[in-house]
Amino acid sequence: MSKSTEYIEVYGAREHNLKNINVKIPRNELVVITGLSGSGKSSLAFDTIFAEGQRRYIETFSAYARQFLGGLERPDVDKIEGLSPVIAIEQKTTNKNPRSTVGTVTELYDFLRLLYARVSDAYSLSTGKKLVSYTEEQILETIKENYKGEKIMLLAPVVRSRKGHYHELFVQMAKKGYGQARIDGELQDIEYDLKLDRYKTHDIDIVIDRWIIGENASESRMEKSLRTAMEMGDGIIGIQKLGGTDIEYFSKNLMDAETGHSLALPEPNTFSFNSPKGSCSSCKGLGTIKKINTDYFVDNSKLSINQGGLLPLEDIKSNKWILSQIKSILEIFGLGLTTPMKDIPEEALDYIYNGCHKEFNKDLKYAGITKKIKISFEGLIPFMEEIIDERESYEAILLERHFTTEETCPECNGTRLQSSSLSFKIDGKNIAEVNALSLADLKDWLADVKDKFSEKNKIIAHEILKEIETRLQFLLDVGLDYLSLSRSSKTLSGGESQRIRLATQIGSQLVNVLYILDEPSIGLHQRDNERLINSLKNLRDIGNSVLVVEHDKDMILEADEVLDIGPRAGKFGGEILWQGKPKDLLKANTITAQYINGERKIEIPAERRAGNGKNILLKGATGNNLKNVTLDVPLGKLVVVTGISGSGKSSLINGTLYPILNKHFYRAVQEPLPYKKIEGLENIDKIVDVDQTPIGRTPRSNPATYTGMFTDIRNLFSELPESKIRGYKPGRFSFNVKGGRCETCQGGGLKVIEMNFLPDVYVHCETCNGKRFNRETLEVRYKGKSISHVLDMTIDEAVEFFQPIPKIFAKVKTLHDVGLGYITLGQQSTTLSGGEAQRIKLATELSKRQTGNTLYILDEPTTGLHFEDVKILMEAINQLVELGNSFIIIEHNMDVIKLADHIIDVGPEGGKHGGQIIAQGTPEEIVKSKKSLTGKFLKRELE
Repeated sequence: MSKSTEYIEVYGAREHNLKNINVKIPRNELVVITGLSGSGKSSLAFDTIFAEGQRRYIETFSAYARQFLGGLERPDVDKIEGLSPVIAIEQKTTNKNPRSTVGTVTELYDFLRLLYARVSDAYSLSTGKKLVSYTEEQILETIKENYKGEKIMLLAPVVRSRKGHYHELFVQMAKKGYGQARIDGELQDIEYDLKLDRYKTHDIDIVIDRWIIGENASESRMEKSLRTAMEMGDGIIGIQKLGGTDIEYFSKNLMDAETGHSLALPEPNTFSFNSPKGSCSSCKGLGTIKKINTDYFVDNSKLSINQGGLLPLEDIKSNKWILSQIKSILEIFGLGLTTPMKDIPEEALDYIYNGCHKEFNKDLKYAGITKKIKISFEGLIPFMEEIIDERESYEAILLERHFTTEETCPECNGTRLQSSSLSFKIDGKNIAEVNALSLADLKDWLADVKDKFSEKNKIIAHEILKEIETRLQFLLDVGLDYLSLSRSSKTLSGGESQRIRLATQIGSQLVNVLYILDEPSIGLHQRDNERLINSLKNLRDIGNSVLVVEHDKDMILEADEVLDIGPRAGKFGGEILWQGKPKDLLKANTITAQYINGERKIEIPAERRAGNGKNILLKGATGNNLKNVTLDVPLGKLVVVTGISGSGKSSLINGTLYPILNKHFYRAVQEPLPYKKIEGLENIDKIVDVDQTPIGRTPRSNPATYTGMFTDIRNLFSELPESKIRGYKPGRFSFNVKGGRCETCQGGGLKVIEMNFLPDVYVHCETCNGKRFNRETLEVRYKGKSISHVLDMTIDEAVEFFQPIPKIFAKVKTLHDVGLGYITLGQQSTTLSGGEAQRIKLATELSKRQTGNTLYILDEPTTGLHFEDVKILMEAINQLVELGNSFIIIEHNMDVIKLADHIIDVGPEGGKHGGQIIAQGTPEEIVKSKKSLTGKFLKRELE
C-alpha cells in the first residue's frame, strides 16, 4: 500500500465546532474517537467524513439520475484524501415499520422461508396426519390396486363448504352431459332447474365416470376421465364405492386422504406475512389487531353526554344522527342526554355501544297511553370500527389513537401467518414456532435438525443452512442471542438495532469499506463487550477501516488508534487533543486519559441513603420472559436495575411497572404486561418516564420550545419598547404563525430536499438564510441580540445572557446542569441524539416545582455520555433524590451502578434463561452474590 493510501487524511475541517483541524486516520484499523459530549466527535466522523463519502457516492450517478436527487452540500472541509466508500451504522434509524422484524432485517427469515419451502413436510390441521401428493399415474395405479373388482364412481369436488344456490353451475354441468352430482352427501340427478338453499353451506362433487375395476377396464378411458376430473376438481379427485358413503380423496397437491383437506405445494411466499399467499387474512400479516376499548369512553362519569361525558362523540364529526339514536335509547329508561354517565344503567350502555334492534313499549303517564318506540341502531362501536377501517380521515386517526388498544390477533395468535402456512413442519415445528425461538435456541435447533434430514434433503438444505448459520453466528457474536427472529423492529432499542445492522454488514463480507459506528456498546452488559469488540476486529481483519465514536473504556483500550477531541464541549471543543496508541493515552494530559488512568474518577458515596421507609411492591409479573417476579422498589432512593441484555429489565420496568403507574395516575392507554397485584401506589404522587424518544419529530421543535422557555423569551421581546411602539405581541416572535416569521420557509429556517431513496436533506432557506424570521421582526433587539440570535446561542451563553431574568434563567440553568451547555436553544430536535433528548427532558423536570414525592424512571441515561458528563448527570439526579424523590434507572454503566443506593439485578442470562431477580441490595451486597454477573464486574469498581 502506498503512503498516500495508508491514511484517510482530513484537512481544514470546520463543520459545526471543529476548529480547522487536520487529522490522519490510519486505514484498515480500528480507530476510536472519544471526548466529551458535544466536543465534535460526531461532527468529524458523521458530518464531515461520512457526509463527504455520501456526496461522492451521489457524484458517481449520471447527470440524469442526479437531477432527481438534487445536490448534497459539501461539508465545510478543505479536502479529504484516501476516502473509501463509507457506510454509517447509527443508532437513530430504528425501523418503525410494524411489518419489520429481526428476521426480515437480517434476511434470516427469507432463508428460513426458503428452507421450509424445500424440505418441510405438510400435516393435516384436523387429524395431524402427514399429507401426501401423487402424480396422475400413481393415483391411477393406487385406484386399480385398492378397488380391484369394485364398482366405483369418479368424483370431481367443485364446491367445498360455500354458500350459494349454484343454479348456473348445474346448468353448465348439464350442458356438458354430466347427469349426477353428490350434493351434501346425497346423490342427486342434475336438472336444469336445480337450485340449492343459498344461505346454507354446501359440498358438491360432480360424478365424472363410473368404473368397474378389472382386467377388462379401458385404460385410455380411465386416464381421460381422471384427467377431466383433475381439471374440474383443481387437482383433486374423489373415489366412492357404488352404494357406499365414504370417499377417498387423491390429489396432485398435498392432501389428507381422509378429509379431502388439500394444500398447494409450498413456495417461499407461502411463509411470507407480507404476501397474500401467506399472511393471516384477519390482521393482514401484522400479528396484532386494533380493538376498540370501552374503558376509554368515559373519563369523568359525573358529566352527561351533552357535557362531553361520552368521549368518542367529541371525535366524530357527523354525530347528530348518533345522538338522536342514543337519545331514543335513553328515553326507554326514563333518562336523557343530560343524565350523568354514572347514572346510565349497564343495559342502556350495552345498547348504545353494541347496537339495538328492538321495539319497546313506553308508558306516557301524563297522556295515559303506551307509545311504541322502535330502535334500529348499529351501535357506537360498529360505527367507530367502520370509520377506522376506512383510514382516510383525520377522524379515523383520532378514534384509533384515543379509543383502541393493540391486541394479539385471535385468528393467527400473533404468528402473522394463515393456518395453511402453519401446516408445514420440520422436525415437528412450524415456521412460526422456529421464528419465535431465541437466536441461541435457534442455533441449537438447526444443529440438531440437520442430522435428521434424509440424504436428499441434506443436499437440498446444505447451502440454505450454511447461509442461515453464518448470519446467525454474527448476531450471536454481537450479544443478541436473547432476541428472536419474530421480534418486531419497532420494539428494539437504538443499541440493539445498531448491532443488528453491524452483524448484517459483517455477514455481507464487503472489503475496502470505511465503517463509521456511533457508540455500538450502548445497551450491552460488560460481559458482552468483549464479543462486540471481537466483531469489530473481525470487520477490520477482512480488509475494512472501522471508525467508532465511543466512550466505553474497554473499547478505547482495545483500539488500534485513539483520537481524543476536546478540550470541552461546543465552542470550547473541536480540537484534536491527542492521537496515538491506547497504551500511550494513559500518559496523556486530557480529561479522557485522566479517567482511564484513574487520576479522575466518579467518587463512591460515603454512605448509601436509607430512603423514606416506604416502597412499591409489584407481585406476579409474568410478561415476556419474566418468571412470576416480585419487585420491591424502596422509595426515596436511587435504585438501579441491572442485568444481561435481554434478561427482562425493560419488560419489568418499562413494560409492567411504568404502564401500571401511568394508567393509575394519568389514565394512560398502554396496557401493562401481565401481573397479579401492586401495592404502595399511595406512596408517590407522580410518575415521570424520562425516555430517549425525540423531543419533537420536525426541525421546528427545539430545546427552547420543549422546555417552555421560548414562551418566556417571546414575552420578553414583546415587552421591549420597540415592540410596544410597533404593536408587536408575543405571537410576532413565533416561527409557527404568520406575522413575524419568514413565509418562504414558514418559519422553519430550512427547506427540505427530497432524496427519494436516500434520507431527506435540509438546506438553509434562501430568503431568511436560516434565521426563521422576517427583517422587521429581527430589528427588535434585547441587549443587542435579535430573537434569531437568541435561538443561535449555546446554553452556556444563554446562562450568562439571561441571568437578570429569573424565569428564563432557572430553565436554562437546569439544561446547563445536566451537561448540555454546548447545544443551542434553537437546535433542531431532529439533530439531537437520544441521550441529549433524555437530558433535556430531565432538565425540564428539574426546573419544575418539586413535590418531593415523584418516581422517575430512566432507561440508560448515560447513552452518548463521556465519563465527565456521567458525573455531571449523576449530580443532577442526586439533587432530585435529596429532595425526597425516587429514581429507577436501567443501566449497564458501572459508574452509575456503583452510585446506587439499591441495586435490583435481573438474570441470570437473557431470553428464556432470564426473567428472575437474582440479587438485590446495596452495591456492597451485590458483589457478594455468586449468581450475579453484574456483581463480578462491580467488584473491580468498588476495590
